Amino acid sequence: MAEKTINPVLKQVLELGPTIAFFAIYMWIKDEKYLIGGTSYSGFIVAAVVFVPILLASIAALWMLTGKVSRMQVFTAVVVIFFGGLTAWFNDASFFKMKTTIVYGCFALLLGIGLLRGQSWLEYVMGEILPMQREGWMILTRRLVLMFAALAVANEVIWRTQSDTLWVTLETFAFPVALFAFLILQITALGPYLINEEKPDATAADQPGKTD
Repeated sequence: MAEKTINPVLKQVLELGPTIAFFAIYMWIKDEKYLIGGTSYSGFIVAAVVFVPILLASIAALWMLTGKVSRMQVFTAVVVIFFGGLTAWFNDASFFKMKTTIVYGCFALLLGIGLLRGQSWLEYVMGEILPMQREGWMILTRRLVLMFAALAVANEVIWRTQSDTLWVTLETFAFPVALFAFLILQITALGPYLINEEKPDATAADQPGKTD
């Protein structure tokens, strides 16, 4: 299926909506207890389980509207389903919280493997939308490996030592904002490596040839 374009605002809503929905649902029912099948589940567990179909519906909508699903979206969906299932099965919120560590850790590992092979797999994913010299991609990839690793460690420390509410808030807002800000700063700093497609000088081209 050929990729189609959709309204950028709608695309952002579909991509960010599930996480915001999880935050809203959790804040709404965080103090509640639910008896399901003879087992008592906390509001966190219920919100985590409800998050799974919301995310899958969002990815399905993106696929139907654009004709394409990114590798990152597929990977995220698999991780969320797996850890969401463990969370419900064992009635333990720890599995859902570890999901973030696994995602960031896997990104760091995959990019790191590419670097060991002398390649920037980040360029393979983003090269078409961000033309940049190979050296620039290698620098950005090395820095992003460190950033993903730092986020994975931060997530482990936070969920193990802080309240559920603080973790949910940081997971929803702080981590994505930190990663976005990091990327913007890095792309700005790597400006000299960016490739600008120069257009021919139309004025010069239109001038008639000179005669002696």
